[in-house]
Amino acid sequence: MNNQNKEKIGIKFATLIGVILFLMIPIMFIADLIDERSAIQQQVQQEIAKSSSDEQRLIGPFLYIEYEREVTRNQETKTIKNKAFVLPDTLKIHSKLDTFEKYRSIYKATLYRSINTISGEFSVSHLNDLEADKVLSVNLVFGIQDIRGIGLDSVLKVADKEVDMLPGTLLTSIKEGVHAPIAVSALSKATLSFSADLHLQGMMRLAVSPLGSETHVSMTANWPHPSFEGEYLPLSSDIGDEAFTARWQASYFSTNMQSIFTGCVMRNECTELMHRTMGVALVDPVDHYLKSHRAINYALLVILLVMASFFLLELVRSEPIHPVQYGFVGITLAIFYLLLISLSEHLGFGVAYLISTLSATGLLGWYVAGVLNSAKLGVYFSIGLTMLYSLLYSMLGAEDYALLMGSLMCFIVLSLVMLLTRKVNWYGSTQHAESKTTRENEHG
Repeated sequence: MNNQNKEKIGIKFATLIGVILFLMIPIMFIADLIDERSAIQQQVQQEIAKSSSDEQRLIGPFLYIEYEREVTRNQETKTIKNKAFVLPDTLKIHSKLDTFEKYRSIYKATLYRSINTISGEFSVSHLNDLEADKVLSVNLVFGIQDIRGIGLDSVLKVADKEVDMLPGTLLTSIKEGVHAPIAVSALSKATLSFSADLHLQGMMRLAVSPLGSETHVSMTANWPHPSFEGEYLPLSSDIGDEAFTARWQASYFSTNMQSIFTGCVMRNECTELMHRTMGVALVDPVDHYLKSHRAINYALLVILLVMASFFLLELVRSEPIHPVQYGFVGITLAIFYLLLISLSEHLGFGVAYLISTLSATGLLGWYVAGVLNSAKLGVYFSIGLTMLYSLLYSMLGAEDYALLMGSLMCFIVLSLVMLLTRKVNWYGSTQHAESKTTRENEHG
């Protein structure tokens, strides 16, 4: 056995491991840079929300009634103030969203203008017994998460009569919104109908609380990448290349809304009410920070595969490659991610990925051709690396199958490496291999 050659291969392996571990330092710095830039974008989105309007959540409408009643205790009669809340029997909401973007420097936020057509009716027959002179006020109330987004052309009708909307909800538990005073005589009927066209501007999300005993909600938007959120998924949805439509339905059997709403307005326990929603988030499909972060998660795998390929080329060509040259190859692989994040901020992720891939594969192909004195090997190396980056790009676009694709890729690459190296004499001694074969034949 040639101990000197054996030791050289061992030292080479140890050196390669050291180079790979060293390359993890710039990779970690670039990953931190991606997180930092992503945090800046979120901060800019929050600043845009502060200067325009934030996410919107619609609660209502509901009736808020203040009245007096007499209570006799210990032969003493007192008049106390009381309040009652009535949720709609039926509630229908159709929201049409028109999206647009706002920019600040190189960062952007997705906003929308929505027309919310709302209709339904209240059952107020149980309030007929209230004496008119005991009723202090009747108000129809909408809770709106960010009241700055409401448009001046919003219209509200009660019993087919247009009423004026005033700012505020008159409540401490649901502070943001509008209310409309209603004549006390409206409670003398069995039902009270309402309709409204609420014009709301918001950012990224729109949610609705299903207050009705029977609630029907539908949404349409010129946005092809919705993410349906809340505690109720849509009954049906149609997502096209340029728009989507979705439809929800809920009843008081599934929402327990009367109890939840009472807990909010009476005891100020509103957490569950705020989460009991159905709605949509307008997801940005070209979030280059998210995709860049996913890409850099595969950096170690890419470096291992490229270094292994480089090492195999060294064995095949029997030409020693210095560890510094391995380092240059690894640094180029790390610079790929830096190019990707910096270019994607200006050109978009797809174009940035293409330019970064061509730059990295072109440079490494030229470098390998010079190191190994073979233009042919340089071309093959570039083609192989291009295929690797192409597969990685496919994995980034297939979230649900990324793990499966990555596992299959690792298995296939390992199989190829084992196939190509099955006859390599790792001891570096031809005589040792021949004598071993001879002994095996003799025993056979």
